Amino acid sequence: MNYLKKIGIGISVCCLVFLIFLALTHSGAKSELSPPDRPQQISDHFDGKLYYNPGLPQPSPSSPGSPPKRGAFWYLWRWLISNDRPEWPEITDSRPGPPPATHVPQGDLRIIPIGHSTFLIQMDGMNILTDPIWSERCSPVSLAGPKRRQPPGIRFEELPRIDIVLVSHNHYDHLDLPTLESLASKGTPRALVPLGNLALVRESGIPLVEEMDWWQSIPLSPQVRVTLVPAQHFSSRTPWDRNKALWGGYVLSGPSGNVYFAGDTGYGPHFLEIARRFSPIRVALLPISPFRTRRLNDSTPRQFSIVHMGPSEAVQAHRDLKARLSLAAHFQVFQLGWDGFDDAVNELASSLKKHNLRQDEFLAPVFGQVIDLNKAVAGTVATRDLRATVAGW
Repeated sequence: MNYLKKIGIGISVCCLVFLIFLALTHSGAKSELSPPDRPQQISDHFDGKLYYNPGLPQPSPSSPGSPPKRGAFWYLWRWLISNDRPEWPEITDSRPGPPPATHVPQGDLRIIPIGHSTFLIQMDGMNILTDPIWSERCSPVSLAGPKRRQPPGIRFEELPRIDIVLVSHNHYDHLDLPTLESLASKGTPRALVPLGNLALVRESGIPLVEEMDWWQSIPLSPQVRVTLVPAQHFSSRTPWDRNKALWGGYVLSGPSGNVYFAGDTGYGPHFLEIARRFSPIRVALLPISPFRTRRLNDSTPRQFSIVHMGPSEAVQAHRDLKARLSLAAHFQVFQLGWDGFDDAVNELASSLKKHNLRQDEFLAPVFGQVIDLNKAVAGTVATRDLRATVAGW
């Protein structure tokens, strides 16, 4: 039976690879490999061909006699045949939040977590959407790939008019072309992307797409500016385009304060530099999963990813940033690692306690619930394992 099961898994892998190949060759993948419209000079994160993380060892070909490097298909194979990957439930009874306000006045700030890295940020008269994904899977094909485990916190049709979309990088769980196409059809006029992603996002039909480099800042309105800031990550949409496009986070600055959206990132020195340039940070949106948990009876030291943060690293990032409030992102929607469904939220609470921080400093929010940072009277924000009071942020 085990032999037959492995044969079936092997056939599934071949089918999945074939489907991905078909999707990439019939959905404009050629344009995804195109260089930036605005050529970039060699810098501390670009070597003339590829982007990289400053201060980290750069990938190099294996030396003779050394074991071959493990590629994406090795991890795909391990994912399919592994028997130690925890099962995630599919949440089908969660209700979306109420329709958001059409806009908020200057000086006001509301944030609605929609799920994964998608947030609706309503600040100073603008509606800003980060890494939007309403699709059922984050994948180049609709038949395979990580499946959404709970629905978005807001119905797509109940979104207010979106003034601008911020895309942090080109991974499928952050740059979802079907969602961007739907936003374009609803009249979203503008999107910002890191260098190398312009041609791909233009395919969505959004009229104005602009590329940015790290630390570049542009106005969104007379009151609000946005800056692309470094992240410690990587990019790829095919097996052949790794790090041909840049990645990053964003800081939004306006009368209501500074809002930092980290995108996808490992822990690194960039948090201290962002704090130095943008203090005070009123709200930070920080990923807390996937991460490598230590299983029962496992005494080996935990290994930390350099391109993703777990809860403990996110809490340290919160401290580096000196953020008044942090909101967790990148958890309990798509299963992208070996952590269990509740592991990230539980460890977040433990890490805050370990550092003697209040539980309401860093929340794992309920998707769809409005976090109003201008309430004159204290309100409550529900999290998955605690009730936290939000007042005066």
